Amino acid sequence: MLTADGWRQDAMLEIGDDGLISAISDAGPTADQTIGILLPALSNVHSHSFQRAMAGLAETRGPTATDDFWTWRKVMYRFLDILLPDDIEVIAAQVQMEMLEAGFAAQAEFHYLHHAPGGQAYAQVEETSLRHMEAARLTGIGFTHLPVLYMQGGLDGRALEGGQLRFGCDLDAFQDLHSRLARHFAQVPDDHVLGVAPHSLRAVSREGLSAVVTLALGRPVHIHAAEQVGEVEEVLEALGARPVRWLLDNMPVDERWCFIHATQMDPSETVDLARSGAVAGLCPITEANLGDGIFDGARFFQAGGRFGIGSDSNVRIALAEELRMLEVSQRLRDRRRVILTDAATPSNGRYLYERAARGSAQAIGRDGGRIEVGALADLVALHDDHHAVCGLKQDAVLDAWVFAGSEDVVSDVWAAGRHMVSGGKHVHREKIARAFAQTIFRLRGAL
Repeated sequence: MLTADGWRQDAMLEIGDDGLISAISDAGPTADQTIGILLPALSNVHSHSFQRAMAGLAETRGPTATDDFWTWRKVMYRFLDILLPDDIEVIAAQVQMEMLEAGFAAQAEFHYLHHAPGGQAYAQVEETSLRHMEAARLTGIGFTHLPVLYMQGGLDGRALEGGQLRFGCDLDAFQDLHSRLARHFAQVPDDHVLGVAPHSLRAVSREGLSAVVTLALGRPVHIHAAEQVGEVEEVLEALGARPVRWLLDNMPVDERWCFIHATQMDPSETVDLARSGAVAGLCPITEANLGDGIFDGARFFQAGGRFGIGSDSNVRIALAEELRMLEVSQRLRDRRRVILTDAATPSNGRYLYERAARGSAQAIGRDGGRIEVGALADLVALHDDHHAVCGLKQDAVLDAWVFAGSEDVVSDVWAAGRHMVSGGKHVHREKIARAFAQTIFRLRGAL
């Protein structure tokens, strides 16, 4: 068992009715279940669940010789034209189930799909948010909801058009949406959190950004920042500073904040973001798929930076692979090995895993990411007889899982004490997977 104080052999952990870890002691005969390897579970800090249904549909080169994020986005907008609330709920449940089976205990949904196709508001303006909440009720995942403020099509203030119309809110509409959601969140499990997400400096005015940060009331604030070169250039021209620099200099950035991607920072931004206490929300699989660039991990971590892992577009949901991609990208760039580690924690796998667990919990406002009395019982158990980890002990287990394993190493997952994965499978897998298969077949046929 990897506790906050280090590895512990032959130990027993107890979970209270409140979903918290109530005791850790030497193993005894009273244990309800015996497992091989127990770790603190990670939270997934960044997800657009609906994009799971379009995974693999944007991998054919377009009419020009250069495909990038912006051409991928055109495919996403076409997909939005056919997506309805029932579809959103079914897809969200599938995504949450896959996250749990991969070893994540909680999810932050960066949710901007507010309206009907064409941009018309639903009769219940929080309709699509409620669909995600209902999916979380079914899957049992820990859940942080981040409704997105999306006001404009660019820093020139141009109006939204096409698929963006489903995202749009002016400030009054967003405040109404958020207040309605706050009433719903008063009736959900204690480990469900309502935060805010100003989409990006491109999509939110300075007035809107300040207002939504005030609205957060100490809860998580997530923002896309410095993902693409084109974004950095647009912000620099309009605001006179690069996006991360502008946010650090003009907003009250602290431990509540999570900067999503941040792949296009200069060295001074990298160091100052690390020192701010904010979390970098990294999504290495999606960032590689979209050609975003490589996060400056070594510099950021050396400056004390905190990070969490997200699956973003959900083109693939794989916890170990996200951590692996983060490290391997540094190796490819620098032509060295074992980069993201330090003298205190020479194990590459443990260094990445422990910091991701703590950083992701911070980022989504969750008292988890560690095994100690009083923390949320967000736990993941590994098969100790799986070929990837069998015969290994302590840090070597994490090295092997992160760099040579996959999601099938996971045997069990608890989210705030809710035992949702057993024997490697979600307890409602058949129901959720069947609904998703029917939905995805219909949606792909309509494209």
